[in-house]
Amino acid sequence: MTKPSSLNQYLQNYSVADRWQLMAGDTENISQVIVIPAYAEKNMLFPTLVSLARNTPSSLDYSFVLCVINNKKNSPEEVKINNQQTLEYLRALVCKNILGNMHINRDLINLLQIITDSGLRLGYIDASSEGQEIPAKEGGVGMARKIGMDTALYLLSKSSSLKKLILSLDADTLVQSNYLAAIKDFFTADVKTAVVAYEHQEPANNEERAAIYCYEIFLRYWILGLKYAKSPYAFHSIGSAMVCTTDAYLNVRGMNRREAGEDFYFLNKLAKNGNINYVKKTCVFPSARASLRVPFGTGKRIHRFLNHEQEEYVLCDPRIFEILAQWLRLMEQTFNYDEKDIFKKAGLIHPSLAFFLDDCSFGQAWMKMRRNVKNEVTFINQLHSWFDGFKTLKLINYLSREYYPPIDMFTALEQILEMQQVYVPEFVCAANHRELALQKKIVQYLRKIT
Repeated sequence: MTKPSSLNQYLQNYSVADRWQLMAGDTENISQVIVIPAYAEKNMLFPTLVSLARNTPSSLDYSFVLCVINNKKNSPEEVKINNQQTLEYLRALVCKNILGNMHINRDLINLLQIITDSGLRLGYIDASSEGQEIPAKEGGVGMARKIGMDTALYLLSKSSSLKKLILSLDADTLVQSNYLAAIKDFFTADVKTAVVAYEHQEPANNEERAAIYCYEIFLRYWILGLKYAKSPYAFHSIGSAMVCTTDAYLNVRGMNRREAGEDFYFLNKLAKNGNINYVKKTCVFPSARASLRVPFGTGKRIHRFLNHEQEEYVLCDPRIFEILAQWLRLMEQTFNYDEKDIFKKAGLIHPSLAFFLDDCSFGQAWMKMRRNVKNEVTFINQLHSWFDGFKTLKLINYLSREYYPPIDMFTALEQILEMQQVYVPEFVCAANHRELALQKKIVQYLRKIT
């Protein structure tokens, strides 16, 4: 249960909810809020809302969908026009006045009618119109998520429900019909944070299909490597799949305002306060669109693949995950070591590891923790908090750049599966991996084991 003092402190010092107005109907007796940032998503948002509307009526009763229509003052004019049209349609839904919009085509009217007839509880925030835009220096999608999640926190603070959940979705991500109920059922008293199973939507175009297969293999290989190393940060960082309780949200002082990678950094903070669980009984389906809106992520990777900017069928060398595994084992034994012993043993794992740790000021951080913490379990937890998902990423990138260049994707995949002593299907070892049917089988297999 959220403590009033923690909530009030957050709302006063960290929340941005009071800077934008929520337009909504009934918000009483809700226990979970689905936050959807939308930036020029007129064509994608409403199919997503329909997929939510097709959840069971009982789950719609306790759920509230909050769309944050956003842009900056210097955003392209076509984005602003798109957002204004999106706001018009959302306004019609909230006011239950669909047919009053004379410029809507028949297909869109049908979608809006499905949403209305379902009883989906819906609201929106206008962070797009003149004077309401997101300030230029306050990030992008991270800020849009923060506006919605801070508002969700406030709405849920008025609920008497024991389960108060903030769900993060994207405007172009479809959900299954059990999405709302499965998430609610998954969050028992000891679960604070989770990510939902995901499968990217499959494009009709073969080249785009190849791009998304390649990217999803990359994502799931990364998780396999981190799991092999027994990293506590071995979870998927997918913005449209995040769920947390209001308590967990408060504990990390809410969502960040980053332009990109906001999901990675948010989950990284949450992981320091408890396990990141995995909801497997439902699934979300992110879009496989190419995009240059943000400097990295799905859209950027698909765009890069389609434009043949670099070789994509490569992954980091599995030997890097072996080095990481040995380092994490060593790190958990350092309570009874001195600083010189740690660096010496790190150098035996790999000479570059000692240099990397020194560059990250590990020695100073370790000594400070060792002086202040007398309990070994607490000490190890603090070490994992220091050597977090971001430092893990930095180490892997450093070793890949300086010592172990990326290798063939399918060779790497076969090796990491063997290292984990996981069954390696014949199609993973097949000769012609450029066949789309073969790549699809590999993706489907990886979805089962990650």
